[in-house]
Amino acid sequence: MRNPIEVLKHLSEKSHEPMYKFQRLYRNLYNPEFYWLAYRNIYANKGSMTPGADGTTMDGISDRRIARIIASLQDGSYHPSPARRTYIAKKSNPAKKRPLGIPSGDDKLVQEVVRMLLESIYEPNFSDRSHGFRPRRSCHTALIQLQRTFTGANWFLEGDITACFDSFDHHVLIDLLKKRIDDEKFIGLMWKFLKAGYMDQWEYHITYSGTPQGSGMSPILCNVYLHELDQYMAEYQAKFAKLEGSHRKVNREYSRLNAQTQRFKARNAQIWSSLSISERKRLAKELKQKRVALSKTQSQCFRDETYRSLQYVRYADDFLVGIIGGKQDAEQLKQNLAVFLKEQLGLTLSDSKTKITHTTQKARFLGFDITITRSQALRKNAKGQLRRAFYGNVMLYVPKEKWANKLLELKAIRVKTDEKGKDHWRAAGRGDIFNRTDIEILSKYNAEVRGMYNYYRIADNACVIGHFAGLMKHSMLRTFANKYRTKVRKIRERYERGGEFTVSYPTKGGIKTASFVKGFRRDKMPLKGQLDMLPTYKKYDRANSLKARIRAKTCELCGKTDCELEFHQVKRLKDLRGKNDWERRMLDMRRKTLAVCHECHESIQSCDKS
Repeated sequence: MRNPIEVLKHLSEKSHEPMYKFQRLYRNLYNPEFYWLAYRNIYANKGSMTPGADGTTMDGISDRRIARIIASLQDGSYHPSPARRTYIAKKSNPAKKRPLGIPSGDDKLVQEVVRMLLESIYEPNFSDRSHGFRPRRSCHTALIQLQRTFTGANWFLEGDITACFDSFDHHVLIDLLKKRIDDEKFIGLMWKFLKAGYMDQWEYHITYSGTPQGSGMSPILCNVYLHELDQYMAEYQAKFAKLEGSHRKVNREYSRLNAQTQRFKARNAQIWSSLSISERKRLAKELKQKRVALSKTQSQCFRDETYRSLQYVRYADDFLVGIIGGKQDAEQLKQNLAVFLKEQLGLTLSDSKTKITHTTQKARFLGFDITITRSQALRKNAKGQLRRAFYGNVMLYVPKEKWANKLLELKAIRVKTDEKGKDHWRAAGRGDIFNRTDIEILSKYNAEVRGMYNYYRIADNACVIGHFAGLMKHSMLRTFANKYRTKVRKIRERYERGGEFTVSYPTKGGIKTASFVKGFRRDKMPLKGQLDMLPTYKKYDRANSLKARIRAKTCELCGKTDCELEFHQVKRLKDLRGKNDWERRMLDMRRKTLAVCHECHESIQSCDKS
């Protein structure tokens, strides 16, 4: 069997040929090495041990199980099981729930193989303006790109597609796949996954549209589908700029002042050596005044109605457009987008949620408030020249409601409203964690504060996370006070060292200390150039220790040799208490997996059931 890395490398290289069609993809699903690579990719995921509708998980992966999956794919009897539907809280609004489908264990494995194949084919050709569900891209890369390209925009268009993932037309998606893939068996398998349906409260439901929710291949299918939107926006952007001027007009006043300054310098340079010290000081002062006047004048006409430009950035189904032009340009784009999405992709652009916002106001994108500053403040550049360094710059802000709602969600504060309608915030102890150890409580609060800061650290007002941290710290003090049934003042006296809240805890190396997190400065995270990005297949090109343990044919529990092995897997190591031999063995190895013979695996499973 061919090395999967070599196969993925070949696919990635051929993907750069626009007219090339990929054939005989389906045969890669007969390669057992692909499944061991897929298992290595997903076994550590939290959902790998969540059972699907048939009750199976990633537990029990073996050569025998992989061979059975391959045999069903070869004879055409493989049919994905319906996903088990569950509901999780939305991050934007915890009160609302969104559906999530959990595939069976075998389906997770097959889907991961399919995902790797599709990623190698499509990833090299995706737009640089797309950042969702892609290697080495994130919300931060999208925001930093926005910050660097939306300079000087007059209008924002906040795009919102109604029920985007649930509205993908299966026929449109298959047609898009067929543009690059000429393999009926592979396309047939994609149809099976799309039409597998789901189980909700033990009732089967057919899927008529949308991608399999919770599926490992849903993100890549989403990008394949919305790549059409990226291409449309790229074409629209090129046409938009060509309609009128491609550059802003030069400000006549700036040109006049600049010419005067240059003539003044040239005229006085000729006679400089013959001037007295007092004359030199006078002329230097006059030159400085001219330069200050020049720095206060705009070099370009920012209100140039003949200049137009458009920028676009997308993360999953959220996208933002920055327009240099009039409001009518933004309204026309909104209309054109609605028509394109409806006619070409079968999607609906929400008229009420797709907002047109002037850039002096705040637009919301990926949890940040976005605006364009009109500040006339001056700052010296590298040459010591005064320049308006801020005018037209994109500013990213942390919305107060984000960290305030997080405090309410964690029950770290209580809000009381007085008779005048004014809200008063008061830190509150958290009863759900006060019975934990000191270091666990501190670690819990630190993790929550760091999580908030890590996401918003690129915001221009990242320092406001200090307010969030301050309230969290006071909540922690109250939690400790509730634990020890004392006052906050006593807790401060007991734990504060040099003004820092510090907890000591034992380790194998001795007593160590941990302090409450601090320091919330803005982090200017650089956006790495696309040329520096590794090919997609490279991230899989490393030794597969899981496969090597199986092929060793030595049971890691009883020591039996020359036997077929299968993996026993647990969800979390910390859930093990060391009551049985296999638990102690996994704890000693510090592994979530244990390669065991069939008899040992049955014994372990019987222990779990009991």
